[in-house]
Amino acid sequence: MNQKMRKRSLLFALLMVTGLLGACGNEKSSSTASASGDGKLKKVVIAEPLHSTGYLPLYVAQREGFFEKRGLDVEVIQAAGGAHVTAVVSGDAWGVIGGTESNALANNNNSDPIISVVNVVNRANVYLMAKKGTSPASNSPEDLKAFLQGKKINAGRHGGTPNLLTRYLLIQLGLDPEKDVQLLEPADGSTVVTMVQQGAADIANGAEPQISDGISKNVWEEPFYKFHDLGDFSYSVLSVKKSTIEKDPEAVQSFTDAIVEALKVVQTDKELAKKNLKAEFPTLSDDAIQAALDRAYADNLWSLDGMISEEALQHDMDVMIETGIFKGNYTYETLVDMQFVNNSNK
Repeated sequence: MNQKMRKRSLLFALLMVTGLLGACGNEKSSSTASASGDGKLKKVVIAEPLHSTGYLPLYVAQREGFFEKRGLDVEVIQAAGGAHVTAVVSGDAWGVIGGTESNALANNNNSDPIISVVNVVNRANVYLMAKKGTSPASNSPEDLKAFLQGKKINAGRHGGTPNLLTRYLLIQLGLDPEKDVQLLEPADGSTVVTMVQQGAADIANGAEPQISDGISKNVWEEPFYKFHDLGDFSYSVLSVKKSTIEKDPEAVQSFTDAIVEALKVVQTDKELAKKNLKAEFPTLSDDAIQAALDRAYADNLWSLDGMISEEALQHDMDVMIETGIFKGNYTYETLVDMQFVNNSNK
């Protein structure tokens, strides 16, 4: 080979290497085996009904690379007004975080039901706050009933779990939600603080970061009622379609493994949990961040191992049935599949 041809060969080889490197740079890839098996990250979209500090384990798994090291590129999108579940039904989202009871409603006449595969928030993460300077005399049923009678209550979106829990409490106290109080049902959960602040509501239900936000603005004091006292409750779990479980169990397993790892990390590394919560909610003050974490740990908010117990589902569905939203029968097996969590915890 003469010198001229040798130079051309070297130039061609250089161009080929450069082209290959450029092509690799245009595709998101992972050094670990991906869920799709081809070395590329599998894109997964999770729909959330609102941005909540309660979903911290999901955000930790996303921010700390727990998904990525298992071959998943997870994007979390907000779909308010109940659209988080329909996003999965329509195929716009791969999975959803929310209550198992929402899946039960969506599964009526649905040939491809939504199945819960891993737990996140294992308590009814809803609290009642009263306008500052007002509160019931005590938490006895008699005092609660007297205090709530005739009040304007921001109960949140009709059909949403916070709304149903408020109705459930009223019924348990012997009050008619339609007659004995005025239920305000805005679809936008961010109005919680403003409505009480402006006098449009006397009482609000909500969770963090709204609780700390209201306290910092002198709108209310500490919650006077906590629904987490109901015990295990499948309040915010991660769910996918049955067809996804059947067709892509590797991705479901990888996703579950990442969530279970995140659940353990938020329990054992509170500084890392705080760092991620601040990054996810940058407008919250350091005091509000700490208050949200303190409340979560004190109230045993997060599942320890990702398991959804039969008791947790029953408490959730009891609220649905008592309020008349859900009619018919259900079984644990048709709403929950713990095979992936069991594999993660082996």
